Amino acid sequence: RNIVLCSMPSLIDPTLAPEGKHVLHAYVPATEPYSWWEGLDRNSDEYKKKKDDAADFLWTAIEKYIPDARSRAVEGTVQIGTPLTHERFLRRSYGTYGPRVEAGKHTLPGHKTPLEGLHLTGDFTFPGIGVPATAASGAITAN
Repeated sequence: RNIVLCSMPSLIDPTLAPEGKHVLHAYVPATEPYSWWEGLDRNSDEYKKKKDDAADFLWTAIEKYIPDARSRAVEGTVQIGTPLTHERFLRRSYGTYGPRVEAGKHTLPGHKTPLEGLHLTGDFTFPGIGVPATAASGAITAN
């Protein structure tokens, strides 16, 4: 884990949160290998500890900018996902939150394929994960 990305969608759509509150979405963008989670039983103490450690990593990063963020979270609204969560509920292969690309070693695939008229778009193609990047991928493919 080496980066945390955050967004606050309630700044754009205030109906997403009660008045005076905001929604904060924070995640680690595919910077840890699936093998760290593979084979863990979601009910085991080992899994729960890893999930708590992952949550602490996110909160610690957020608290560099919002020092009291944890204490301001509305009880019952915090949801922590892991690769196993993504695999189970989002049906993502190997629990991905987008492709794991190591700088200097890999690049994201483009949009063309060897099949005439077949193009690829989405979070596994350039420019990558997240709603803005996926929307840009669709625009690039369309144009």
